[in-house]
Amino acid sequence: MARRATAVSLACLLAAGFIPPLRPGAALAAGCDVAAPHRAHAPAARTRGHGHWRVPGRPGPRSPRPQDVAMVMAELGKRLSGVTPPSEITVPTRVHVISPGPERRVSDQAVQAQIDTLNSAYGGRFGGVDTGVRFRLDGITVKEQAAWFSDPVGHERAMKSAMHAGGAGTLNLYIAQLSELMLGFASYPYWYAGAPALDGVVIDWRSLPGGAMSDYNKGFTGVHEIGHWLGLFHTFENGCKAPGDGIDDTSPEARPTEACPQGKDTCPGQPGQDPAHNYMDYAHDRCMWEFTVGQADRMHEMWAAYRDTPAV
Repeated sequence: MARRATAVSLACLLAAGFIPPLRPGAALAAGCDVAAPHRAHAPAARTRGHGHWRVPGRPGPRSPRPQDVAMVMAELGKRLSGVTPPSEITVPTRVHVISPGPERRVSDQAVQAQIDTLNSAYGGRFGGVDTGVRFRLDGITVKEQAAWFSDPVGHERAMKSAMHAGGAGTLNLYIAQLSELMLGFASYPYWYAGAPALDGVVIDWRSLPGGAMSDYNKGFTGVHEIGHWLGLFHTFENGCKAPGDGIDDTSPEARPTEACPQGKDTCPGQPGQDPAHNYMDYAHDRCMWEFTVGQADRMHEMWAAYRDTPAV
């Protein structure tokens, strides 16, 4: 399985919509086509987590184009005029555990382990920089709803509308069971205004620390998807073409990372090897361990521009 996917072109997203970023699964690797989660004004979103394909050589119809990334960066620059991003961010986090029946699949201890992993990853304890972002668990809600558990994509609107809490600065983390097509999906900060109740991150319960998702059970699906929620693109965005993912210190990358390669360099004519160990790529969990300074700065900028509002 791979990691995520970023929906339709951002030009369309900015104009109409709300299509989440995803993390693709085994069926994508086999070349299967997938429909994505629905949003308020968008027909379908996912072709891998945010709309990216996990299959090398198959970028997917919903990958952001260079002009789309440039548009997002231009709008961000306007919003940051006269604004100083915070040096530290504490994200109030509400976790919603969806259960297929009376017996829970995810314990409170497992939720806390995921929160601890987020704080370790964003704190640079596994490698990379300390991003200055921390997560505070503000509550766990358990909902027994078999349909939501087995198909959180198809029931996204009903599930989120019923359970979403807080404002733009509150992370709503939904834990259910996704298909073999994906591991998780997320919304971007600039989608919040158009559909506040649909803001948040959905991950597969088997991807939590110690879970049953082989190669993806260190809790880094949550780390990756929340990176999107904080405004980061995939490292392989736009391949070797500028502006890539819009971050200066992530080397360009022609295609997503598979498994755990060493010395991967898919843009040999440009400086640096692929950022294969970055949380925003698609490597196996055991091979992901870093955010960069530029990514940390981008999170803080996106927070100041779109999420730094009082919780409601």
